[in-house]
Amino acid sequence: MTDVLAPGSVIGILGGGQLGRMLSVAAARLGYRTHILEPGANPPAADVAHAVTIAPYEDSAALEAFARSVDIVTYEFENIPTSALDLLEAYLPIHPNRRALSVSQDRLIEKSFLRDSGLATAPYAAVDDAVDLAEAIAEIGTPAILKTRRLGYDGKGQARLNAPGDADIALAAMGDNPAILEGFVEFSHEVSVIAARGLSGEVAAFDPGENVHEGGILRTTIVPARLTEAQRTDAILLAGKILNALQYVGVMGVELFVTAKGLIVNEIAPRVHNSGHWTQNGCAVDQFEQHIRAIAGWPLGDGSRHSDVLMENLIGDDIGRIPYIAQEANAAIHLYGKAEARPGRKMGHVNRITGRA
Repeated sequence: MTDVLAPGSVIGILGGGQLGRMLSVAAARLGYRTHILEPGANPPAADVAHAVTIAPYEDSAALEAFARSVDIVTYEFENIPTSALDLLEAYLPIHPNRRALSVSQDRLIEKSFLRDSGLATAPYAAVDDAVDLAEAIAEIGTPAILKTRRLGYDGKGQARLNAPGDADIALAAMGDNPAILEGFVEFSHEVSVIAARGLSGEVAAFDPGENVHEGGILRTTIVPARLTEAQRTDAILLAGKILNALQYVGVMGVELFVTAKGLIVNEIAPRVHNSGHWTQNGCAVDQFEQHIRAIAGWPLGDGSRHSDVLMENLIGDDIGRIPYIAQEANAAIHLYGKAEARPGRKMGHVNRITGRA
């Protein structure tokens, strides 16, 4: 192996949520330490990381000290200020790279990148004001969804237009933020591919999972997904094409709509992904270890699935069901250490083994 991160090295992680927590556990298994930089107090990753810095991403002194204390940097979410990345990149590598972040941080740029790569997406148009929205509705039609171009997640920053008359309310919901109108796609179900690319350019993908959302938040992922062998192959090849186009290093989540005319890319996430949590109990090498392997220069795990899995997010008051879930056979519980359950807040997840591959 060449360019392998030395044992005992420190991996810096921007963001201290549950994804940072699980990345830290995976890094420790491979002999690495992690240092978390997170603006909020008492982040979930603090329980398992070697070191934690609580500071805003705009704090240049904290960022500089963080950069000097780690050997490489990665991140658990994509909405990181460009100024922070500029400072960090002057000191050491950031994986995945800046281009992947810039593409994923803006829905319009992301859609254009996917189209330019020869991939199918929902019809879309940029919307900056009421005139733009009227023109977009005339071109795309309704129903449609108006979304902020940046910072939306788990259904936030979105407004549905069932008819042209909903335009004013939808636009007001965006505030003064640039937006994008996306046309509805007729699809049977959504699937996602969790794929990785290493420093050497090696690509590996896990089996596609089938996703069900409630209120804009992922509720369950089922593996294997309902796909033909041709669709499964197409989904994995499509994810690999995106990784290579971005010269990506690390794990990425690629969400796809399954339609009568083929697979349509919904969005990409340049990080470990909620819909990949099933890999923790369905594969020998899960998505978190795969990410650490990729950025540390290790060979990638092959991602083979040894079990069928139903992953369920535990959201808000679902945490109260833990005593009952703990009695189930073949249920693996993963809790995030969050003290307060709030509506829409992901408190953990459970992976239920439903069969053998």
